[in-house]
Amino acid sequence: MWKSIFLAIGIFATLLGIELLFIDSAVVVPLAGGMGRSITAPEWVPWLLISGGAITILNLCTLPSGLIKE
Repeated sequence: MWKSIFLAIGIFATLLGIELLFIDSAVVVPLAGGMGRSITAPEWVPWLLISGGAITILNLCTLPSGLIKE
């Protein structure tokens, strides 16, 4: 179970990092109306998410199956 959770976290982080490479900023608007809030990530955040997610995925793929008991 833990292996699948960390694999999902790694995939999510990698996909979020790839998405942030293509997006400059995002505007979050409340459902009740009002002013939206613009969120801009620093330039290093996408690369951090991609590398961290890839390391997590590769580490889990190289673990022997008998090491982690599910």
